[in-house]
Amino acid sequence: MSTTAELLKGAAELFPGEVVTQAHVRHFDLPLAASESGSAAGGRFALITLDNGHDHTKPTTLGPQSLANIDAAIDQVEKEAADGDIVGVGVTGKPFIFAVGADLKGVELLKRHEDALAIGKGGHDVLKRLSKLAVPSFAYYNGASMGGGVEIGLHCSYRTVSAALPAFSLPEVFLGLVPGWGGCTLLPNLIGADKAVSVIIENSLNQNKQLKGAQVHELGIADALFEGADFLEQSLIWTASVLKGEIAVERPVIDRGDAWDQAVAKGRFIADGKVHGAAPAAYRALDIIAAARNGDLQQGFDAEDQALADLIMGGELRSGIYAFNLVQKRGKRPAGAPDKSLARPVTKVGVVGAGLMASQLALLFLRRLEVPVVLTDIDQERVDKGVGYVHAEIDKLLGKGRINQDKANRLKGLVSGVLDKAEGFADADFVIEAVFEEMGVKQKVFAEVEAVAPAHAILATNTSSLSVSEMASKLKHPERVVGFHFFNPVAILPLLEIVRGEQTDEASLATAFGVARKLKKTAVLVKDAPAFVVNRILTRFMGEIQNVIDEGTPVDVAEKAVEPLGLPMSPLVLLELVGPAIGLHVSETLNGAFPERFTVSPNLKAVVEAGKRGFYVYDSGKPELDPEVAALLKQGDTVLTEEQVRARVLDAVAQEIGLMLDEGVVAEAQDIDLCLITGAGWPFHLGGITPYLDREGVSQRVNGKPFLEAGVASVPA
Repeated sequence: MSTTAELLKGAAELFPGEVVTQAHVRHFDLPLAASESGSAAGGRFALITLDNGHDHTKPTTLGPQSLANIDAAIDQVEKEAADGDIVGVGVTGKPFIFAVGADLKGVELLKRHEDALAIGKGGHDVLKRLSKLAVPSFAYYNGASMGGGVEIGLHCSYRTVSAALPAFSLPEVFLGLVPGWGGCTLLPNLIGADKAVSVIIENSLNQNKQLKGAQVHELGIADALFEGADFLEQSLIWTASVLKGEIAVERPVIDRGDAWDQAVAKGRFIADGKVHGAAPAAYRALDIIAAARNGDLQQGFDAEDQALADLIMGGELRSGIYAFNLVQKRGKRPAGAPDKSLARPVTKVGVVGAGLMASQLALLFLRRLEVPVVLTDIDQERVDKGVGYVHAEIDKLLGKGRINQDKANRLKGLVSGVLDKAEGFADADFVIEAVFEEMGVKQKVFAEVEAVAPAHAILATNTSSLSVSEMASKLKHPERVVGFHFFNPVAILPLLEIVRGEQTDEASLATAFGVARKLKKTAVLVKDAPAFVVNRILTRFMGEIQNVIDEGTPVDVAEKAVEPLGLPMSPLVLLELVGPAIGLHVSETLNGAFPERFTVSPNLKAVVEAGKRGFYVYDSGKPELDPEVAALLKQGDTVLTEEQVRARVLDAVAQEIGLMLDEGVVAEAQDIDLCLITGAGWPFHLGGITPYLDREGVSQRVNGKPFLEAGVASVPA
């Protein structure tokens, strides 16, 4: 049997680039408990502070060398506790950060199951020592706490949390792992299976939802909540009271009967709804939670080790890490973006149109840039409605306490609406149009704006599929036109496709990227090609689904065929969200550009002409085929199985992505994945789409080669 030190030494050798966290031990006399007076101190106390030597912008992580440092700190305090030199041990973090979990950069490098097993076992061996000290142990969650950071505290006897803590989670299932250093076993035994399933499964699969400090306390994960300003001081006073027996921490009796089974069943229902059995992490976590009801912690830890090792060596986790890195790194440093220094300042924004999309854009520019925003439209009623929408949304933010009255008044004062473009845009630096998706209309709008806007102003279009170059072709200065394609709902979906027209210059492009950064959007540089990235791929995907329905496959079979991808919604529910008329328009645009691959479904046309909002009705609360739509459908007699439909759809998508990369629509396959994750909500466990197509052998079958090199989103060779 390897010792913990040997396990961690071996793991550290595999990961030479670790940002190492130190575990500093300091000693002091505890402050007097609240009721005491006189000179007697509350006892000698050891505090371990986790710190990687960087500020809060580089959060503390736990790689093998970091765990070894924590192990060494525990060696020291364990001896002091056994010798009676200290009355307790605390663990806290550097300012704003407790610890944000295992260092995923190290996980990416692992190639063997036994090395992955060592990571799980090493973490358990170190952290469980906190529960076996001769004195009580305390975790003080002072700042961001995730994954292994949360688990450090779960091994302690007591926990306090800061009311200012912004983010607390066990995000492992979101990435394709399980909380593997005690989370799956300890949390349900602390707060009950139902609450634990909410934190480990539901929050994780809900786009990695974070808890705030007060919620951590409310759930019973922390025993006490203190304000951020003097959090550690108050935690230490509370600690002294606990050690003196003045405060008795009461924890609820855990229901280990039917409630436990019901909680696990709820977790399976949530996982089925989110990933449809397509990714194993949630189910492995639920198996461990189910087994944890007997309270046998070591059995649970062993199961966590095994699950962790299996998942680390699986494709979903590698795809999850790849997706995480795309969003966190590539998304913040867009490929092909011009030098930032070329960007011009934007001190006023114009919005052409005052409909729902235009109003959402006006609100976003207003909130993020905090500069004057002016809307125009063809009549006063529309202008007033657009400005009214923005005001109402600001009032909602005020009502929720997200902004104060002064800020609300200031923002309302910055937004206005006028009918005359010359009056509205004469001093605007950035004008974006969000009018009807028709080339002639957009060209006319741009001609009117160019006549009145300053010479330096950027003219941006929110078109979803039309040519930016053609839109700019009749202008005197086409070089300042740029595609600025948002995704609906604008406030939620992070993607912004920035489209470079044939004549767009570097300064205009740099300004567009600068604005995107201030809007906190994930910007991807896209070539001016029909429907750009997301809509082109989704239209090919949806088009193939519609083709098989038109040919004779039942609607429910076609829909179920792609469930194993674990997409956020089924294709026809997505069509309803987008709007059948818009879906039809984009398919017609792409059919015009690539008639050999993109079809226009006669059934979709019939649905649009009948004025239907989608294929389904929801009378029973679940989607069911609308009888009126069923009566409209004209189908052939070719009926495919789910497997045949899935193969056909994936082959079509792989072909389209291959052609887009050949055309240079984006720089690399990574940008395709980044677009699908941030613009269409495709799952992290797929890595977007290309890792999944590689893993399933589709890329090789269709294009003769994988999209990504081995090890990029898979286990290294």
